[in-house]
Amino acid sequence: MATGTRAVAVRLPECVQGGGAGGRFRRKGEVTVGLYTKFVSSVLFPLQERAKAHDTVRVRHQMESSQWWSPERLAAYRLERLRRFLSDVAGHSPFHARRFAASGLVPQTLDTIEALQCLPFLTKADIRAHTDELRADDARDLARFNTGGSSGEPLIFYIGKERVTHDVAAKWRATRWWDVDIGDREIVVWGSPIELGAQDRVRLIRDTLMRTELLPAFEMSDAKLDQFVARIRERRPKMLFGYPSAISHIAKHAQRRGTALNDLGLKVVFVTSERLYEHQRELIESAFGCPVANGYGGRDAGFIAHQCPSGSMHITAEDIIVEIVSPDGRVLPAGESGEIVVTHMATRDFPFIRYRTGDVGVLDDRPCACGRGLPVLKEIQGRSTDFVIAQDGTVMHGLSLIYILRDIPTVAEFKIVQESRELTQVFVRPGAGFGSSEQHRIREGLQARLGAGVQIDVRVVDAIPAEKSGKFRYVVSKIAA
Repeated sequence: MATGTRAVAVRLPECVQGGGAGGRFRRKGEVTVGLYTKFVSSVLFPLQERAKAHDTVRVRHQMESSQWWSPERLAAYRLERLRRFLSDVAGHSPFHARRFAASGLVPQTLDTIEALQCLPFLTKADIRAHTDELRADDARDLARFNTGGSSGEPLIFYIGKERVTHDVAAKWRATRWWDVDIGDREIVVWGSPIELGAQDRVRLIRDTLMRTELLPAFEMSDAKLDQFVARIRERRPKMLFGYPSAISHIAKHAQRRGTALNDLGLKVVFVTSERLYEHQRELIESAFGCPVANGYGGRDAGFIAHQCPSGSMHITAEDIIVEIVSPDGRVLPAGESGEIVVTHMATRDFPFIRYRTGDVGVLDDRPCACGRGLPVLKEIQGRSTDFVIAQDGTVMHGLSLIYILRDIPTVAEFKIVQESRELTQVFVRPGAGFGSSEQHRIREGLQARLGAGVQIDVRVVDAIPAEKSGKFRYVVSKIAA
């Protein structure tokens, strides 16, 4: 999952995943659109969804109403929906039916959402070992998906039409919070093999009609970045969507070239699928002259949360229950950091119930100034592998190492890989003036955090490779959990 989270105004279901600048307060999905945008969002896109047998338009309209419900009304709706969902799952998913029976859970008598906590967690290992038994016995036309396998082993699972419909509707709703809509010109900076491997003629025609364009994020050479900047200027999109690392690379390159990107009429930059760092937000907002809206989700866990113009990361609460748990499995209160566990109530064909995402976050119990009753994720701190472990066993976030290198002006790019408690490798693409004194500073700084006895291996390279998906990670720990 990427933080921050797993194409934009609903380019297509495969891209659904997972800012702070304010905006004019609006309610009930009010969006300012042009005539062509209105045609696409109210005619063309609904026709496409109907042809796919997706109920996206109705679900989005319902979500645009329910986002303004009081917390009490929303909680009652969620409880009733959870009862229906679990009752359906009990009758069709053998794996979950056994778990319900062993835990004494009777879906029809569930009196609180918290009663769900009697069930064990669903892990990636469970899904790998029980794929067939997880699938509903009456499921039809499921799509096979897999995560990128950042932990070393891809996760294979299945998604039905209900899940796709609800995730697309949730993303569509969140897109409209920012005064943009399907049909507005957009550019997607993406790197997933699923999206990039399916650019057939039909999709290209559809993307042209929807006014969306894909820029592949795999290669970030100066020549390729020049092309990206030129295309963005030529296209003059209303919105960008993609990995924060890729879009910040484009922004930094444009500034280095002296090319303006803040005069194009961009309204918002949507980012997802990676942790959004504050320096990336500042760079993107400065270069493009518009707010950044963070999104969080993934192919496995669904479209979990999206940032509103008031700055809060609102959970898609109509569909998703989020718990924060400690390493020993205790459910933690708002304000405490732990692993994000998700129950997605639109996954009856392949149910995700109390699914351990491997991501780390914090819930908030304060209402948002925007007026929406949707609960809030206060922080999304990244994947568990974004944390590092010092030689003495102290667990700390990778940011504690990142800022050591960011403070060295002659470091152009870097990546930190913790191989073990005794060895950490640092890959550096040097800038002008980088030399032995900077290498010594890196070793000294990281040893101050990780331990004086830790070997810090600094490697100077010509380029820092991205992950296979096109994402970029500053810190990877092979031992953190």
